[in-house]
Amino acid sequence: MVVQVKLLPDTATQAALRETLALCNQAANHTSRRAFTTGVNGKTSLQRLVYGELKAMGLSAQPAIHVVRKVAGAYVTLKANVKAGNYGPEGAKRRAKVESNPVRFRKDAAQPFDDRCLSWQVDAKTVSIWTARGRSGRIPFVCSPAQLEMLRAHRRGESDLVFRGGTWYLYATCEVPEAETFEPEGFLGVDLGIANIATTSDGDRRVGRQLNQVRHRNRRLRSRLQKKGTKSAKRLLRKLSGREARFASDTNHRIAKSIVTEAERTCRGIALEDLGGIRERVRLRKPQRVTLHSWAFHQLGTFIAYKAQRCGVPVVYVDPAYTSQGCSSCGHIDKRNRPDQATFACTSCGFAEHADVNAARNIAARGVTGWAVSHAADDAA
Repeated sequence: MVVQVKLLPDTATQAALRETLALCNQAANHTSRRAFTTGVNGKTSLQRLVYGELKAMGLSAQPAIHVVRKVAGAYVTLKANVKAGNYGPEGAKRRAKVESNPVRFRKDAAQPFDDRCLSWQVDAKTVSIWTARGRSGRIPFVCSPAQLEMLRAHRRGESDLVFRGGTWYLYATCEVPEAETFEPEGFLGVDLGIANIATTSDGDRRVGRQLNQVRHRNRRLRSRLQKKGTKSAKRLLRKLSGREARFASDTNHRIAKSIVTEAERTCRGIALEDLGGIRERVRLRKPQRVTLHSWAFHQLGTFIAYKAQRCGVPVVYVDPAYTSQGCSSCGHIDKRNRPDQATFACTSCGFAEHADVNAARNIAARGVTGWAVSHAADDAA
């Protein structure tokens, strides 16, 4: 788990922090170029190659090591994305461009620090950090009481220094012990969608109208700004992107929290659709494709899973095939069961329900079956 705190540095400390990020990312770009030209991108071998050069640029020992780790991690991620086809198939222009250039880092990209170069005074709500000008004084920070208690009890490992929207933050890693998973008394099915962001088998629907209106408005604004192409337009585009991402993330956090809380209260597990590869599988008209590709369904599923893990709520993933066409009452599957987007009316038994609620009930039933099968196998082993 990561806890975000807001730093309140004075003017001189802000300047030192800016210099620090600029120096670390200059060093990261140098390391990336060396890794690209030599083909050496393993963490240990790359450190042997560039450590002396980074020290000569003005980095202390630990920041230099973290720069190397950041670069090595970036190349691991790049390799995984290429292998997964995220930059297109072999021979695609985008993939060729990515593979023919070293990884680049923004001058204000986040930089990790460990306890050797960053110290927390949690009770005093201050931190001291290595900078390009030497060790800083104690920098005040602010956070909620719950975040402060999380830092006090569970902070471990690295913290990332982040500069975003003119404000400084630290993202602290906290190792929270996992709660013991309980034996569920049934499952709460969750159908993820676009018209309704999330619908549960209890009939609770989280309407996506507001979120989609924001996305459509921002998409029109982005189109106008991209056509304009001026420096101020590009600056506004970056600001708009961050604002929309934060809005979607906050919405998904609140939805995930309510779903996990209800499952925990009723001693049920959570059944989710396995939506891996949905963008490649689904064929939609162009306006629908835009909505699908801008929808953070993976993020919402991830939020539900990690919040459930913290509470000991079991989560199972089920095959989503035909959950929207199958009847949750009699099991009959037919395309004609869905006369429109919101309606489900079984052509066999006459059962009628909101289409997303019906799908969520099918997901819940598959969750019960999947849990029983997996635990029967575990017991037999």
